[in-house]
Amino acid sequence: MSIEIKVPVLPESVADATIATWHVKPGEAVTRDQNLVDIETDKVVLEVVAPEDGSISELLFQEGDTVLGEQVIANFVAGVVSGQEVTKAEAQAPAASEATSDESSDALSPSVRRLIAEHNLDAANIKGTGVGGRITKEDVEAFVKSAPAAKAAPAAAPVAPLEGRSEKRVPMTRLRKTIATRLLEAKNSTAMLTTFNEVNMKPIMDIRKQYQDIFEKRHGIRLGFMSFYIKAVTEALKRFPEVNASIDGDDIVYHNYFDISIAVSTPRGLVTPVLRDTDTMNLAEIEKAVRELAIKGRDGKLSVADMTGGNFTVTNGGVFGSLMSTPILNLPQSAILGMHAIKDRPMAVNGQVEILPMMYLALSYDHRIVDGRESVGFLVAIKDFLEDPTRLLLDL
Repeated sequence: MSIEIKVPVLPESVADATIATWHVKPGEAVTRDQNLVDIETDKVVLEVVAPEDGSISELLFQEGDTVLGEQVIANFVAGVVSGQEVTKAEAQAPAASEATSDESSDALSPSVRRLIAEHNLDAANIKGTGVGGRITKEDVEAFVKSAPAAKAAPAAAPVAPLEGRSEKRVPMTRLRKTIATRLLEAKNSTAMLTTFNEVNMKPIMDIRKQYQDIFEKRHGIRLGFMSFYIKAVTEALKRFPEVNASIDGDDIVYHNYFDISIAVSTPRGLVTPVLRDTDTMNLAEIEKAVRELAIKGRDGKLSVADMTGGNFTVTNGGVFGSLMSTPILNLPQSAILGMHAIKDRPMAVNGQVEILPMMYLALSYDHRIVDGRESVGFLVAIKDFLEDPTRLLLDL
């Protein structure tokens, strides 16, 4: 029985998608729910799985092709592939890859192609141990270790003018293109300004030191800094509604809820999944939600729903060692808060010099909607909440 493999229904805000990686080849036996292909949109990567046991009979689109929602991208033949047929298919795969290096190259995953290009290798010389004779990253790495001479370019290839220097050119992913476009749009379409302050992190560090073990034992998760940041931001947004608003044409939209985007670095690029209704969450719930979003981002499992919305963004460059930065707005939001590395610095306290763990705060905002008084007041409120967390409990 023949079945059409289609692109999933795309969200309203996504016009088209790109075939990222085919995980199987025509004739290769697959099982029900096995991932056939990754389809990349501007926001997320969608997986299309096998509807039944069987095999793909024909690929209608190749990696890198642009496709639309519900478009047919392959034909699938349902039915268990016999052991004899599987053996035959596996036997033919290496022969086919040797017959034409172009076909072999098309069957390689992007990571394998990149590794082969970095070492200047010929894929035809590498024996694949994957399904159907497909070359894996481990095959390439083993080939490089066992045959260092294979790194050299073929004898017929012209010698480069400067030996030891090379370049590689790879196309931008859809996500990276979208990030670039949105960042440029934010810079060019808003009156963006950044204001700075600094905060003494010793009170929160003392709380974490005192209650870390009890907190982890009770809630099953470690007490980090991010939950304090989110709590402080949420309370500050309640006091300064302009920062929680956005511009829509000639209107200012004031949001009466608190959805905060968290900047997460993933292998595919920077994404901003959303924590919803943070005013109703306690510290443990925030820590668990942030951890879940970070894991989903790392594994490429973030959904469109996870990425949609958000009234304010928090980005923590301190985890990478950043001392100070000027974050760029995440449109259509009107402000973004940048947290940075905590460093011991000499500070004047009551006429005495003390060594304190200090952190710079940076608030970038759209001056069209947020004035200097609101932006500075908002940042000072966050500073006060972090330096005296009791204020969060007493709503002061």
